[in-house]
Amino acid sequence: MQKNEQKPAKPHNIALEERKILKATGILDVEGFDDTKIHAMLGEASLTIGGKNLKVIAFSSESGELLVEGEVDSLEYSAAFSRKAGFFKKVFR
Repeated sequence: MQKNEQKPAKPHNIALEERKILKATGILDVEGFDDTKIHAMLGEASLTIGGKNLKVIAFSSESGELLVEGEVDSLEYSAAFSRKAGFFKKVFR
């Protein structure tokens, strides 16, 4: 696979238990996170998990499983952006 090609998407599921524990499958990578947002890549799309006191408890790139604890307020899907895109290309989309 060439560097600029995206990884193929895996089957994706989310289970949310009382807005406190989120289990997701089909995650290719976790791009970044802090206590209010977690950015995960799903191949052709990205998933942003929003909330308070969020913690990535476990992530396996081999199995694609992600476990998050905290108060989950939102789940947002969007088109994935190229990691190779420059700063201005991202800003002026």
